[in-house]
Amino acid sequence: MFKDESQRPHINAVREVLAEADARLTPQREAVLRALLTNANQHQSAEEVHQAARKYLPEIGLATVYRTLELFGSLGVVHQLHTAEGQSRFEFNAAADEHYHHHVICISCGAISECNEDLLEVLEEKVINTTGYQVIDHCLQFYGYCPRCQEERTQR
Repeated sequence: MFKDESQRPHINAVREVLAEADARLTPQREAVLRALLTNANQHQSAEEVHQAARKYLPEIGLATVYRTLELFGSLGVVHQLHTAEGQSRFEFNAAADEHYHHHVICISCGAISECNEDLLEVLEEKVINTTGYQVIDHCLQFYGYCPRCQEERTQR
């Protein structure tokens, strides 16, 4: 059905995650997964994931994509970002057992940049000691103006 075998290890890993949750990798879920993997360097909206998934399964509906993204999010397969405009963006989580990277989001044009440094180790330790929680991950988002939008703002 699909030709890109470089995605196979990720697909097998997600199949295992789903099996542990008593779910299975249906053709619809695989199409969504392939859409995420094909555009792994992007932060896609659900509509963009839907459009990409239709290349693999033309009859897939947007509601199915939303449900799949919700399931994948609850299982740690994808991360959901919330932009300044309130829109959700999704990205495949290739390293579910590692800390998640952080994002800088432009409140003007919506551009998203990644920060791969783990900036919260000290804070995380303090949260653990203070609350008694077993923290398994964290996510940090900064909002501001990207360099391009900063320049446009100063030229006004």
